[in-house]
Amino acid sequence: MSLTLSDIDRIANLARLEMPPAQAERMLTQLNGFFDIVEQMKAVDTTGVEPLAHPTAVIDHVSLRLRPDVASEPNNREANQRSAPAVERGLFLVPKVIE
Repeated sequence: MSLTLSDIDRIANLARLEMPPAQAERMLTQLNGFFDIVEQMKAVDTTGVEPLAHPTAVIDHVSLRLRPDVASEPNNREANQRSAPAVERGLFLVPKVIE
């Protein structure tokens, strides 16, 4: 897939962006480079390759670096809420802004 300058202009118009011609040229080069990479990836034969649940599942040394999900900070709710103008049952109260 290859874009043209008219495609870039149309996309910019739909996004309500004002894009000078020099910037449109740069954007065209960048987007076409992206689409070239996608085409290269689509050309790879992935027959028989199982999808991964997590990309680090196949790299042991990376998965070992993931830390356990434990609370590392103490609960300072009361101290943090002392300066709040209004608190109720541990929650910050804020004024209603939508009617």
